[in-house]
Amino acid sequence: MNKIYMDYNSTTPVDQRVVDEMLPYFTEEFGNPSSIHSFGQDALSGVDMARLQVSQLIGANVADIIFTAGGTESNNFALTGLSNLYKSGRNHIITSTIEHSSVYGQCKQLEAQGVEVTYIPTDEFGQVDPSEVSAAIKENTGLISIMYANNEYGTIQRIKEISAIAKDNNIIVHTDAVQAVGKIQVNVQDLGVHMLSISSHKLYGPKGVGALFVKRGITLSPLLIGGGQEEKRRSGTENVPGIVGFGKACELAKGNLGNSMATLSILRDKLQKGILDTISNTFVNGHILDRTPNTLNISFAGRDSETLVVQLDLEGIAVSTGSACGEINRVPSRSLTALGISDERIDGTLRFSLGNATTEEDITRVLEVLKLIVQ
Repeated sequence: MNKIYMDYNSTTPVDQRVVDEMLPYFTEEFGNPSSIHSFGQDALSGVDMARLQVSQLIGANVADIIFTAGGTESNNFALTGLSNLYKSGRNHIITSTIEHSSVYGQCKQLEAQGVEVTYIPTDEFGQVDPSEVSAAIKENTGLISIMYANNEYGTIQRIKEISAIAKDNNIIVHTDAVQAVGKIQVNVQDLGVHMLSISSHKLYGPKGVGALFVKRGITLSPLLIGGGQEEKRRSGTENVPGIVGFGKACELAKGNLGNSMATLSILRDKLQKGILDTISNTFVNGHILDRTPNTLNISFAGRDSETLVVQLDLEGIAVSTGSACGEINRVPSRSLTALGISDERIDGTLRFSLGNATTEEDITRVLEVLKLIVQ
C-alpha cells in the first residue's frame, strides 16, 4: 500500500540533505563547542554556521538567535524570561484565545503567580483584530504575545500592525512563528517583533531543537544556569548535531520557499474544492485567504473525526483532528471553539497539512477514499 502523509503541521520528515549534514557531528566532529582545542572549535564552527543560517531565514542579526530544545521551550522562555519586567510593575500580558498550549498554558501559570493576562478573542475566521489589542493596553502592559500562524487552521495574524501599536506604547512583542517559518515569508525586521519562536521539526529538520530570536536590547532572565552557553541565557552543552541539522533545514527552506508556497497552495486548493464539491455538509474553518499555503481545516458535520482518522489510516492516509498536543490530551480544540462554530462541526473536523512530498496523485487518492469513507 502506498502511504500518504498529510500531517506536516504535526511534524515533518528530516530532509536527507539535513541528515547528511548532521552525521559527521555524531562521530568525526564530536567535540564540545566550549572546548578550546581543535575538536571543540570544529564543533563550534558548526554551531556558528547554523546560527547564521537560522538568522538569514528570518532576516535577523546572527547574535540575536538563541538555540533551544524546540518551539515549546522557545515560547516558555519568551514569557518567563521577562520576570524582571513583571517585577518592575509591567506585569500585564496581552495574548489571544487561540495560542498554542505552550503560550496559553504558560500565561495561565503566570496568572497564578500574580501576572495579569488579557486574552483577546478572534473573529469567525480566527484573526485577532489589532484594534482590540490596542484597546486592551494598560499602563502596566509589558508584553504582547500573539501567534503568527495558527497550527490547526493556518490563519495568519496581522503581526506587523500589532507591532506598530506596541511600538507606540513601548511594549515588547513576541510571536510564536513555529507554524509560519518555512511556510511563508518571515522577516523579523519587517514584522517589528522583539522575540520570535521557531521549531526545527516543522521545517524538515530534526526534533528536539529550535530557536528564539531575541532582539538586542531585550533582557531575559537565564532559562538555565550553568556553564554560560548561549550568551549565558541557556546554559548546557549544545546539541551540536541537532543544531547543525536545524541550520541546514533553514538554509534549504530559504532557497525553496517561493516554489514551495506556490505548489502547496495549488494542491491544497484542489483538495479543498474536491471535498466541498463531492461531500455534503462540509465546511472550511479559518481564514480562506490569510492562511498558510499547506493547511486545510475542514469539518464533516455529523461525522466523528477520530473515526475518520482511523479509517483513513487503515487506507494508508495520515491526517489529524488538529493539534498533536490536543490529540494527546484529548481536550476540545480551543482554536476551533474560538471561531464560534458548533460542537457538531468541531467533533467532525479534520486537519490536512501538506508538505514537500505531497503530489497531485496523493490529492486524487485522498479524495476518492474520503468520499467512500464518509458515505
